[in-house]
Amino acid sequence: MKKLIFLVVLVATVGGAGMWYWHTNSQPRSNFRTAKVFHGPLRATIGATGTLEPEEVVDIGAQVAGRIEYLGQDPADAKKVINWGSVVEKGTVLAQIDKSLYKAQLDAAEADLKKTKADLLQKQAQFVQATADWKRARDLYPKQGISQAEFDQYKAAYEITKANVEVSTAQIGVSTGNRDLAKTNLEYTTITSPVKGVIIDRRINVGQTVVASLSAPSLFLLAKDLSKMEVWATVNEADVGKIYIGQPVIFTVDAYPGEVFKGMVKPQGAYPSRLNATMNQNVVTFTVVVSADNSPSPGYPMGKLVPYLTTNLSFIVSDKSDTLLVPNAALRWSPSRRQIHPDVRDAYGKLRGKKRSITDVETEHAFVWWVDDGFVKFTQVRIGPTDGANTEILGVVGDDDLPVGKEIVIGEGRTVEQDSNGPNPFAPAIFKKAAKKDS
Repeated sequence: MKKLIFLVVLVATVGGAGMWYWHTNSQPRSNFRTAKVFHGPLRATIGATGTLEPEEVVDIGAQVAGRIEYLGQDPADAKKVINWGSVVEKGTVLAQIDKSLYKAQLDAAEADLKKTKADLLQKQAQFVQATADWKRARDLYPKQGISQAEFDQYKAAYEITKANVEVSTAQIGVSTGNRDLAKTNLEYTTITSPVKGVIIDRRINVGQTVVASLSAPSLFLLAKDLSKMEVWATVNEADVGKIYIGQPVIFTVDAYPGEVFKGMVKPQGAYPSRLNATMNQNVVTFTVVVSADNSPSPGYPMGKLVPYLTTNLSFIVSDKSDTLLVPNAALRWSPSRRQIHPDVRDAYGKLRGKKRSITDVETEHAFVWWVDDGFVKFTQVRIGPTDGANTEILGVVGDDDLPVGKEIVIGEGRTVEQDSNGPNPFAPAIFKKAAKKDS
């Protein structure tokens, strides 16, 4: 009797183990969700933020100190003074600094110059007299017409007056330089525009005193040409390798919602980005300059874009109108071993453990899965750029095929057996307790 009971228990145990092995290794317990491989457009981009800047800005300062007497007239309206947005020509008077002090310095320098010129005339006359006396002394001394002392005296007078002429001549040069410096400083009191452009910032008012000591104070900021703008974009170091000179860029600004502007990556020497990287909270970024057209348009004689607007940019890495695509979810999904068809389990394991060669690294590989008799099989593919939702398939590795319309796995849902296995983990606690009691 004991042997019979033991035999029954043994058969039940072996049968249960066999059923468990068959259930877990032969029949998948998944409800696969699928999507089709398709052809369509793909625009892969790199996102970044930036700031609009004028292409060329001139910072106009003052080289002398003084009080601002008045601002220049706006060339477009004589009743208005130079202000933000004024269009100026080269040489347009922007502001006038009080010139009284510098006019007095010029007058004093000119008077000193006249004095040194008169002093030179006096020294030249003395030199002429001394030259004549020295000539007579040389004629009389051999004939003993004058003594040795008188001869030496005439010679010394000649040399002294000659040196005095040279001193006075040098002094005229000094006085001339002082006069020119005072004249230049007087001219500096009139602030003029060095180029044609648009005033984008005025930093002074009438009555304000400007002080020019170690550096010139900034009075006006002028943009030479607002029809050509730049976007200074901040690009993450992980993406900067995908940026190249001449790369097309699209961007938007909050000032014009829904409107898209175009640009192009501008070279920074031989590089597509500036080389002085910035680190903020351990994040390294590079500045990429994008040129943008801002030509006048109806209602916007100076162009729509204005300096210092915040921009949201998309650097176009790939833009194709028709290419083979799969949803990104298909590339992210990975099956468990029991879900893989027994015929390809070992092959998949070997591929997963295989080391990639340098050639393989140049083009990233991935796996897409498709359903076969309740299991899944894979196709190894070479993937290209992504737009965030779909990824381009560049080709298939090996002899497999991935035709358009093929159903591939993008995920899995819960099976009926899983739904009936125990209480809902998201149900309130009172219902979980009731479910346990029922079981």
